[in-house]
Amino acid sequence: MDKRTMRRTDKEEYSTVTKTRVRKRGFIILGIFALIAIILLYIFFSFRSGLNIAKENGVENTGEEFNPIDNHDGKKTIMIIGKDRMDEGAERTDVIMLGQYDYMQKEMKLVSVMRDIYVDIPGYQSYKINAVYSLGGVELLREVMAHNFDINVEEYVTVDYDAFMETVNVVNPNGVTIDVEKDMSEKIDTELKQGEQQLNGKDLLAYARFRNDEEGDFGRVRRQQQVLSAIQDEIISVGGIVKLPKILGTGMGYVDTSMTNKEMYRMIMSFMIRGDKDIDTMTLPLDNTYQFMDTSHTGNVIDMDFETNSAALKEFLNNSNSNEENETETE
Repeated sequence: MDKRTMRRTDKEEYSTVTKTRVRKRGFIILGIFALIAIILLYIFFSFRSGLNIAKENGVENTGEEFNPIDNHDGKKTIMIIGKDRMDEGAERTDVIMLGQYDYMQKEMKLVSVMRDIYVDIPGYQSYKINAVYSLGGVELLREVMAHNFDINVEEYVTVDYDAFMETVNVVNPNGVTIDVEKDMSEKIDTELKQGEQQLNGKDLLAYARFRNDEEGDFGRVRRQQQVLSAIQDEIISVGGIVKLPKILGTGMGYVDTSMTNKEMYRMIMSFMIRGDKDIDTMTLPLDNTYQFMDTSHTGNVIDMDFETNSAALKEFLNNSNSNEENETETE
């Protein structure tokens, strides 16, 4: 075999190997794109499936008047409102919380506001804070927060009982694990036994709402935070992460909020992927900063030292728990 024939053979072998490598690389790239497409389709259809749960139950969310001012500080401060019962044609609030997510530090904070706090209400006489929503909706409650606590709320989320129960059942159809601190049955629609167990949406809601003991609303607020922590642990588990799009869809289908689906998803994904999962919590009023007071028009209320509590609240929301340097970009 002469040198010319050997060179031609070598060239043919090299060409064949090159074509094979290019073909394999093409299959790998095609496979990656196919995998991404499958994941995106899964997210889309899971999210839509969650939305349809609310739609099938006749839920229609129209939004409410809300006129916030953006703080432009890399954080998002959200008013979380749990709707209670109808009172003369208007809904009161069973739960009032402030949630804040810091996009730069990836920290979540949660503040529980006692429902019996006696507040000044612009345009109305002073009343319990849980009555504000029935008087003027989320916009009036935003004004009350600014007037009494000097806090600027940028977004709102309102949740009713159905939203909570359905979302919990999507998180885990077998129930969320929680340590029930005592036997409970008085003035709730179920009977709970002490000890660690898995509670479905209905029973978990009853546990979070129970207040017929010596702690009253203070115990209820503590249990609400316990329940939210248990739900968070369930969601950040491997199974919960897989179901996250459907969980989000279910929640968004049932709640009224000023946030768009894109904003909500962006915040939750930032927290789930990079956020500090140890949520810092606070309850207002602070210990030794209030007294109980009887009023002629609204009964027993919490008369709170607003100056002390407002200062503590602003310090809590403005200070970072992280020692790392601030990142320059939000996720």
